[in-house]
Amino acid sequence: QVQLVESGGGLVQAGGSLRLSCVASGRAFANYAIGWFRQAPGKEREFVSAINWLGGSTYSPKSEKGRFTISRDDAENTVYLQMNSLKPTDSAVYYCAGRPLMPTMEPTDYNDWGQGTQVTVSS
Repeated sequence: QVQLVESGGGLVQAGGSLRLSCVASGRAFANYAIGWFRQAPGKEREFVSAINWLGGSTYSPKSEKGRFTISRDDAENTVYLQMNSLKPTDSAVYYCAGRPLMPTMEPTDYNDWGQGTQVTVSS
């Protein structure tokens, strides 16, 4: 049973930064992918970024490249999402999710989910 635990959310002013963490446990992660998603009130869950654990390849929408960076620490079984130049529109609950093999952008493709961490960006 895979467990994913997010942390690092909080309240930040526009233009500020946060680093989210997702600690994974419960299996070998060599052929596994972790994605970050976010969901704002009244909106659908949205893909933010993803990483392929084995090779470290990363995937991000063009709109977020340069502001958000995903990375992993093998020794700590942790995936990070560094978020810079935050905007009020980035406010949402951020979830990490896992699936075997390659990452995708579809939330329904992911089997394992964390509980989420709230990010609020004030203007």
